[in-house]
Amino acid sequence: MSSGMILVVMGGLFLLLGYMGVPVAFAIIAGVLVATAFTPISFQSMVGQLFHGIDSETLLAIPFFLLVGELMSSANVVYRMIALAQALVGHLRGGLAQVVTLFSMFFAGISGSSAADVAVLSRTVAPEMDKERYDRAFTAALIASASTMANLIPPSIMAVVYGATGNVSIGGLFLGGVVPGVLIGVGLMIYSYFFGPVGTMKKRARLVDIFVAARGSALPMVIPVIIMGGILTGWFTPTEAGMAAAAYILLVLIPVLNPRHIRRLPGDFMYTGLLYSLPLAAVAAASAFGWMLAYLRGPDTVAEYISYYAGTDPRMIMLLLVVLFVILGDFIDAIPAIIIFMPIINKLTQVGNINPVHMGVVIITTLVFGLITPPYGLSLLIASKFVGVPFYRAMFRSTPAEPAGSAPSRCALTGSACQPASSLVGSHTRIRLRWHATSTVVSSITRNSSRFTLLSSAGVSAIPLSSAQRRIPG
Repeated sequence: MSSGMILVVMGGLFLLLGYMGVPVAFAIIAGVLVATAFTPISFQSMVGQLFHGIDSETLLAIPFFLLVGELMSSANVVYRMIALAQALVGHLRGGLAQVVTLFSMFFAGISGSSAADVAVLSRTVAPEMDKERYDRAFTAALIASASTMANLIPPSIMAVVYGATGNVSIGGLFLGGVVPGVLIGVGLMIYSYFFGPVGTMKKRARLVDIFVAARGSALPMVIPVIIMGGILTGWFTPTEAGMAAAAYILLVLIPVLNPRHIRRLPGDFMYTGLLYSLPLAAVAAASAFGWMLAYLRGPDTVAEYISYYAGTDPRMIMLLLVVLFVILGDFIDAIPAIIIFMPIINKLTQVGNINPVHMGVVIITTLVFGLITPPYGLSLLIASKFVGVPFYRAMFRSTPAEPAGSAPSRCALTGSACQPASSLVGSHTRIRLRWHATSTVVSSITRNSSRFTLLSSAGVSAIPLSSAQRRIPG
């Protein structure tokens, strides 16, 4: 059988099994093993390649960043950051829509996971937006769109995987992702201001109120400084930066802000281990898939095809790659896509003489849009289920052409009482999600529980809900 036919069989089997409901990692491995049967490569060598794909010290940064996000959300420290966002932008047109976007920027610098971002926003700000009569489809679309910043603003787990797989500077990818991440946030705030619901605009916060909110969130906001400052100054590697941030939360943040959470720390470590195991399986499988793709000269074939139209023009090469990954991101998860197609990316980077960091930032930025576009749309799917709106409504509401939702009253103009951000209380909900190929499907919803878990092929987040959510002093 020719190499082209083997590639078709391997890719076709992966897609077929994936959309039949087989977990991503197993669907990829099945395609690789079937392709191996038609080549001189032994099955023992291919199994060894699975382990070789995860034998990377750089990948150790992922569990520490997951632990940082888990500890921050489970200890309910995020309410202080929401209060700061409310004080800064709560008076603007859009109200809580502006708060959602600004808080996503803050939390993106801590979690590195879009799923964690969606989970935290869905249980904190979304119920309050529902009380103020925001259109639920708009709420779900806004939360899902804002969560994409977590994959761009450091510490991005996607950037760690890209850097480890493509031998690209992770610090450079972190720094390069800041501008597109912030631009997405600014764009969402501008859209919410001019085209979104009016919202319940709070009275403009006084300087003393902003100072109090900033003082309350000062300790959590040190975490992005530790991560980015340590990496850019050369004090830490990405793995060491994750360890330092986790140690800071364990030794300083939780004992000072929420000492009662200390007895729950073993559960946080257990859940973090569970979360890391799922993307690790996908990384191992995608590594073997990418190796087989390179063995069958798939990258050379694709590179020759793209070079035929683009030549060596770097702008045309990047344009065609953007088109390719926009389509791929609609069907498969970003992390397997990065690992599988990394040989093709490296080949075209050399052909066009493109800076590897520039290429990496463009590819990651392109792939994050797959989180809010069907049929994959993982972030949009999770947000729609949490908010309680059909997926198709959230999908249409995420398009700019969709008209704005209802316009709640302005308490700043009527003088009615406005609840501060510190009083936002999310519903105690447990949502168990099961893997379904390249998407996540809600399997059950149970009220009044202490924890809910998000499972996805790219990254998983478990966000515990405390039994009592306290007001922030001040």
